[in-house]
Amino acid sequence: MAQNDRQASDSNIPIAPKGLGILLVVGPSLVWAAEYIGSGEVIIATRTGAILGTTVLWAVILGVFLKFWIGVAGARYTVCTGEGMIDMFDRIPGPRHWVVWIVLVVQLFCAVMSTGALATSAGTFIHSLVPAVDVRLCGLFAALFAVAVAWSGVFDVLKIVMSLFVLIIVIGAMYIAYHVFPSFGELAAGLTGKLPAVPEWAVAMETVDDSAWQEILPVLGWGAGGFASQVWYTYWVIGAGYGATAGRGYGRTADLSSLRAMPKETAQRIKGWCYTLYVDSSLAMVLGILVTGAFLIAGAGILGVEHLVPENSNMADVLAEIFARRWDNVGGFLFKLCGAVAMVSTLMGQLAGWPRLLADSCRLCIPGFNRKFVWKWQFRIFLILFAGTSLLIVCVLGRQPISMLKISSILEGVLLIALQAAAVGIGLFFIMPRMLSKEAYAVLKPGWIFAAGLLGTFAFYGYLCVTQVPQALLEILHLTH
Repeated sequence: MAQNDRQASDSNIPIAPKGLGILLVVGPSLVWAAEYIGSGEVIIATRTGAILGTTVLWAVILGVFLKFWIGVAGARYTVCTGEGMIDMFDRIPGPRHWVVWIVLVVQLFCAVMSTGALATSAGTFIHSLVPAVDVRLCGLFAALFAVAVAWSGVFDVLKIVMSLFVLIIVIGAMYIAYHVFPSFGELAAGLTGKLPAVPEWAVAMETVDDSAWQEILPVLGWGAGGFASQVWYTYWVIGAGYGATAGRGYGRTADLSSLRAMPKETAQRIKGWCYTLYVDSSLAMVLGILVTGAFLIAGAGILGVEHLVPENSNMADVLAEIFARRWDNVGGFLFKLCGAVAMVSTLMGQLAGWPRLLADSCRLCIPGFNRKFVWKWQFRIFLILFAGTSLLIVCVLGRQPISMLKISSILEGVLLIALQAAAVGIGLFFIMPRMLSKEAYAVLKPGWIFAAGLLGTFAFYGYLCVTQVPQALLEILHLTH
């Protein structure tokens, strides 16, 4: 009987690909990258480059690299146990559901603000491509298109569309940056960690303060996405069926009885999928650094030399016309196309991810929600909610897209990251060992590199939360009004 159970357990988990075969199953990283390569890159990184130049290239690399450790560590837990990051948070010691309640409250606010700002920004870029169409109608189209793609909840549909969008964004960003690529000396200076002074011409602008941190924090916040992006990556891993997630689907906690009886052979199969995960997540990290760095370099090389900064009232004009002026219509069209695609792809990723995150949170914190609705409608209820709030913000409230994006990036991408790094570390090193059999954990035990990466992320973002975030938020709110 035990032998039959072992064979059944093994047969549920396909053998992981090896060598170049891994590239055939790469997919979660493309959805992850297409989701977080958007407003933070096209708008925030370009704006930061225009104000501070390539001196702050270190912030791009550091932000993406540190968030990478949360994403890959959380996804490794998912590959080994079969459940997503929200279920991991629910196992953190302390009052019942305390971490998940924090996530539910804060993420609901961030989701409404961010999706609305993205729909507004997407409408602005689409309008720059087709000026004959009203900007609000363009925003409505972007929101409805994103909802339509996310509605099915099927990972393969999302993977195909997002992969195409990533290709367009990468080609466009590389083309733009190539024409203004800095010298080796300037590039090296941008990796020293130096905090530059904000130039006087920039301080004279409507939404620019004399503190460099006010521009750097949003870059660090949107680098590799915020708190939610790292949670969503575990969903894309579940959708792709890596390791113990094979055949499980969304909205389910781990099967503890199966995990505690897991034989060594099954753990070895899962470990093969861990290697696949490392390739997949590393691809997302490299894409994030390259594309974000390209937009920062483009902002420095084009907008910075012209002393122009994208602001709430002139974002599309500055980000499109100056590029067109530099290379006639080709460069301007490519940048506008890149911007539109990046905004819509990020909006699609957010509308596919936030409903899953909040549905999972409600499933755990509000048991009646889970009993009353099947998972697909748990997901769709939140999708309909965000579609409605996005349309409202586009039509009525979307007058401050840059300010909204900066505030949400600090709240969602900086303030919660230290907590997330600590929670993932606890889940990976203290909770997972108790979920697996001893022989399985001996095979799947995470290496010290994960502890070092998570500790570094916790320390850096914790420092920012204490020393920089309060003042930066006050400055943004003051400048907005």
